[in-house]
Amino acid sequence: MVQELTDLRNCILEQRYQDALDIIDELEEMGKQAILRNIESFLVWLFIHLLKNQVEKRLTNSWIASVSDSIIQIKKLNLKANKNSYYIQPDQWQPYLEEAIEQAIRPASIEILEGSLKSTQLSAMIEQNVLLNIAQKLLNLTYEYPVKDLPHRIDQELAQLPGGQDWFDQL
Repeated sequence: MVQELTDLRNCILEQRYQDALDIIDELEEMGKQAILRNIESFLVWLFIHLLKNQVEKRLTNSWIASVSDSIIQIKKLNLKANKNSYYIQPDQWQPYLEEAIEQAIRPASIEILEGSLKSTQLSAMIEQNVLLNIAQKLLNLTYEYPVKDLPHRIDQELAQLPGGQDWFDQL
């Protein structure tokens, strides 16, 4: 990025404005790609915990905190600087979710059932459509609620998962 800024400065000084605009477009795209990569990493983390829940049929405080943090961070990253628009619209999540769930299977297999499953075994036993729907529901909350209200709303959704009501009833 430093090179691009140097090139931008030189283009402006040399009054090559179209070249400067091209560099600005490139910088904007680089920034967007960095944000999307961060969102994708939080999606993977989200799916690791949703996979653990689906297989082990329970929730832990740590898993709930990780799911909640992932959703909150995604909301913050997805909201553009103008605070009025998003990088990913509510109806555009499917390809990101499908990729993230595939990326989450291997690291989740290490954590689920004390690492006793191979990733291929885990992949064969999950209900992928159920997980995709849960993730989409959680992501939809980011468009409906401010950050301060998200933890409570996320908890309400997580209470519907296997073992969720048991965990929340213990509080």
